[in-house]
Amino acid sequence: MSRNLDSPVQTQMAVALFKNPFGSREYHGTNRTEGKPAGRRRVFVQTETGCVLGMELDRSDNAHTVKRRLQLALNFPTEESSLTFGDMVLKNDLSAVRNDSPLLLTRNVMHRSSSTPCLSPTGRDIQQRDQSGPIEILGHSNNFTKTKQLVKEIVKAMKNGVDPIPVHSGLGGAYYFRNSRGESLAIVKPTDEEPFAPNNPKGFVGKALGQPGLKRSVRVGETGYREVVAYLLDYDHFANVPPTALVKITHSIFNVNDGVNGNKPQSKKLVSKIASFQQFIPHDFDASDHGTSSFPVSAVHRIGILDIRILNTDRHAGNLLVRKLDGFGRFGQVELIPIDHGLCLPESLEDPYFEWIHWPQASIPFSDDELEYIENLDPIQDSEMLRRELPMIREACLRVLVLCTIFLKEAASYGLCLADIGEMMSREFRNGEEEPSELEVICIEARRLIAEDMTSKAEADGEEFQFDIDYEDGGSDFTPTLASEDFMADTPFCFGFGGVNAFTPLSKLEETIEEEEESEGEGGGKGIHWVSDP
Repeated sequence: MSRNLDSPVQTQMAVALFKNPFGSREYHGTNRTEGKPAGRRRVFVQTETGCVLGMELDRSDNAHTVKRRLQLALNFPTEESSLTFGDMVLKNDLSAVRNDSPLLLTRNVMHRSSSTPCLSPTGRDIQQRDQSGPIEILGHSNNFTKTKQLVKEIVKAMKNGVDPIPVHSGLGGAYYFRNSRGESLAIVKPTDEEPFAPNNPKGFVGKALGQPGLKRSVRVGETGYREVVAYLLDYDHFANVPPTALVKITHSIFNVNDGVNGNKPQSKKLVSKIASFQQFIPHDFDASDHGTSSFPVSAVHRIGILDIRILNTDRHAGNLLVRKLDGFGRFGQVELIPIDHGLCLPESLEDPYFEWIHWPQASIPFSDDELEYIENLDPIQDSEMLRRELPMIREACLRVLVLCTIFLKEAASYGLCLADIGEMMSREFRNGEEEPSELEVICIEARRLIAEDMTSKAEADGEEFQFDIDYEDGGSDFTPTLASEDFMADTPFCFGFGGVNAFTPLSKLEETIEEEEESEGEGGGKGIHWVSDP
């Protein structure tokens, strides 16, 4: 398949490839045999509208899993799509796909030549094949009613010539979309313009979608749907998260690092992208500009409860908007609006960042209403809902949701306050080293209990209980993740009110891991595995 660099799509692909700062060490350091599946490969997937996305493939990926991740791009089921590599339609096996290969995702009803998969369709073709309009909400939740109203106003303004405005702050690409009066109604963040993504407009490029991003356990291109997760999990608008949806949106303002035309206004063309779409909330300032002691206790508690459920790794005063309700901002007369949830629900137990831990409101006990809300949370139903609404969400993220929600429920039932729970989930630095949080130590203790008391049950039922543990030398990064959804249902909690000394001694963690790995090598694993991140 020849590379025609005169093609805008091919140019985008070439620039994304040659701008990669990791070079051969990242993508070509593993011995590969042509025609055989590699451990990790990067591919470029072109949609029918001509957009190109970089994507990381794991060893276990097949054509179905790739299409499942991409199905929201055109909002149609995977069985109605075809994934093509050259003149080969990929049915399941991806062994023929090599590193940096271009793939084409099309609707089955389209009759395009598979021998030219890298040629962009013409504008006329796009108009014939995509009648969804400039903004299409992806998902079927009844919670998107407000978003649909905003979309109607914005589309009307776009037809009247009111263009969006780029947001110059932040590391990723973001845009204010406005109504006919020029008022900002929504903030749109394209997934391929996130920090390190191929089309980031602020110079933070160099990674393909699916690679580790700002946080190792949150991948590039996947923060947008996490914004939606926070909104969908905020039942009854409990924490005041603004309405948020995932959309397919088409406009000429979006950035495309094509290496030729760039951002030249005269060469701008319509481009469709997947983006998070969040209602813009007028506000007076953010929490960093205001004394936190004046914030309502209930507002801090509710935001903290959400942050714990979703293991927010980036809750700071700058992403808490403050709106005065009485014009003066006295205690109890301001409203807090939490935003920027793209770094929640990591794939493993990352160290969270809860700035509210140090606020006085977090040390006040939960109210009866808050305790009732916590008691009624059902993480299993939450996971099922998210699978329906966001089918690309990773199971590892849902396991973190289940674990953290159960931990919240148990801790609240024991009478712990918000600050207590947040501190138990946060790591500490001692003697220059980062030590695991009490929650992480609880997971270690739970693993021991499973190994001692539930091995026979797992063998009899044919079930497997798995922990993934990342533990780098020196204790700088300890990241256990829970891989069994029903693990907590049968395992008692042992809260360390007196500190982590109630559990496995931290000085013995590395030694314990090594001993368990050796015993597995001798066939003594009994269905429980320790997996180190390469």
